[in-house]
Amino acid sequence: MHETTALSAALSATYRNQLASAGLTPLWEHLSGALPHGRPAGLTRANHWRYRDIRPLLLQAGEQVPVEKAERRVLVLSDPGRGPTAMQATGGIYAGIQLILPGETAPTHRHSPSAARVVIEGNGGFTVVNGQRCEMERGDVILTPSGQWHDHGHHGTGPFTWLDVLDLPVFTAVEASYAEAATPGCNVGDALASLQSRLLRDGLAVPAALRRPNPYPMLRFPWQRTRAALLDLARHAPAGAPIEVAYVNPETGDSCLPIMGFTAMQLPAGRTLSPVPRSPGAVFHVIEGDGETTVDGKSFSWSAGDTFTAPAFADLAHRAGIHSGPSFLLRIDDEPLHRKLGFFQERKFA
Repeated sequence: MHETTALSAALSATYRNQLASAGLTPLWEHLSGALPHGRPAGLTRANHWRYRDIRPLLLQAGEQVPVEKAERRVLVLSDPGRGPTAMQATGGIYAGIQLILPGETAPTHRHSPSAARVVIEGNGGFTVVNGQRCEMERGDVILTPSGQWHDHGHHGTGPFTWLDVLDLPVFTAVEASYAEAATPGCNVGDALASLQSRLLRDGLAVPAALRRPNPYPMLRFPWQRTRAALLDLARHAPAGAPIEVAYVNPETGDSCLPIMGFTAMQLPAGRTLSPVPRSPGAVFHVIEGDGETTVDGKSFSWSAGDTFTAPAFADLAHRAGIHSGPSFLLRIDDEPLHRKLGFFQERKFA
């Protein structure tokens, strides 16, 4: 019998009742679960969601969920390791796919978790964040940071979909998750801050006396610019080097959000990339191309619009298809949080 099991079995029912009445629990019965030996033992299980399977289910939601609920017309990507109703894709990240239809809008609101939108399909969608309007095109990343008022709408044709990612599990864990709806007369925008952001993209700045504190000077990361940067990097990087760029605050160089990190990756056709295992679990979204990824021995064949996950310290191998040009993935993880906690690691466990 294991020593901990033997110790637990030796506890009398009377003693257990006394502990429970005092609001106490014996650590030795739970220590191995809280601090597993050798390496983390998380709940997250790698999974793959095909956009071609999700899309028809989203369109059914469009028929059955009225426009008044459009801001919540989302199918959550639930981690199978936590059950079918899990509100998270990894230990620290929530992910879901949202649909809006032509003419629909969402009321202005804000929430404590930070979020981002990765456009999958459609034209004519837009998001307004703190008064700044962000047009949405395929592959774009749009930030809706913590506490920032935002809304969205669709003035195009056909369905419009995007991947929502939030650091919701972190806020839920520390009991800090909540949302607010804007009330009539509420100031939901800062015109000067929006102007600062627009000028910054052109390498310009307003006078120091007019500058507003703005922790999120860049809210929209257009995919076409990111794609061009990756192609440029591929031409100049040493052979075999990873072709990837991080999404950062252009004023500080820090991650664009405080908890979640975003990295765009280019995989040359037919090439296999096997990164060193990393402490943060990750959500991967396929922006362009096709290929296969093996996560701890489990293989997923993916194509544009798909999303898949990898748990902490997973052994990964990405391989792009050979019949087209390069493939492009977006990795979303909680590396910034791990670094703030002083824990971020890249290592392979024996």
